[in-house]
Amino acid sequence: MILKQKFPWSKLLFTFRHTSLQRSGERILAATGVAIIVTVIEVMTDVKTYTLTAIPFTIMGVAISIFLGFRNNTAYDRFWEGRILWGQLVNVSRSFARQIITLVVKQPASLQERELDKLGKDGVAVPEPYMAFQQELVRMIIAHVHSLRHLLRDTTPDEELKKYLSKQDLNWLNEQPNVTLGLLQRMGEKIQHAWQKGWIHDFHLPVLEASLTEITAIQGGCERIKNTPFPVTYVILGHRIVAFFCFFLPFGIVDTAGVLTPLVVFLVSLAFFGLDAIGEEIEDPFGTEPHHLPLSALCTTIERNLLGFLQEKNLPAPAEPVDNVLI
Repeated sequence: MILKQKFPWSKLLFTFRHTSLQRSGERILAATGVAIIVTVIEVMTDVKTYTLTAIPFTIMGVAISIFLGFRNNTAYDRFWEGRILWGQLVNVSRSFARQIITLVVKQPASLQERELDKLGKDGVAVPEPYMAFQQELVRMIIAHVHSLRHLLRDTTPDEELKKYLSKQDLNWLNEQPNVTLGLLQRMGEKIQHAWQKGWIHDFHLPVLEASLTEITAIQGGCERIKNTPFPVTYVILGHRIVAFFCFFLPFGIVDTAGVLTPLVVFLVSLAFFGLDAIGEEIEDPFGTEPHHLPLSALCTTIERNLLGFLQEKNLPAPAEPVDNVLI
């Protein structure tokens, strides 16, 4: 994701980096080149046999504008839904970790018994078993967030899984077709086991299960966006009609625009090819290009927050933009 910067208005007009020109520049130059050739032939030879009128281009221009506007709105809806889902994941992960730390406790018969349970031999405080369970589950939440990022970007989460999971859990996950979903199943089983041990009150179990269910729904929403691409026929049609319009436009306006035909074609191509490229860039919001969502930065934020709940000192460094881009 490109971070917003305050540029002077004049610089915004002529900036090239991180704009749709990087994807559509060659197409624009090609259409302008055709316009230059048509204009030179028109001026030098006065050939009018193959020129057209501007009427069909006027009608097509309106239709193409509506088409590109609809496509870009749909692509942005996918981008924004992906951002909403990951915003929810940040919130639910924090809440789930907080619930694990505050609701998973031993349920003694009395406060006096609770105090006695904290002391070992010779009155020295010893850690209670449920504390290790809290740390284990919070670290599994971190592993799941990283695993979801890798799932959406078609990469492998081996490094993060080895860092935050036990060998027993890793061996169990190796047998799962969907590792990310398997992590949720594993966390559900561990919560059930903790409830059976009496570490979770009967009233608190539905609360933890609701958070786990919400994380599952978020993962399903992200997978739906990733696994449901734009219809190919729709994309091909968009590329074709924009290309045909821009490359044949010089033949329709050369009689009226004259030597300014290349300039007019350049401006029209800049708009149409640019809009076409924008829709192409943001229709898959989970990639690693500058205009995609910063999943790595969001994972680092969750990781730092949850490790902070565990009072760990060696936190990962905050995500920093590289060349004003967060990945």
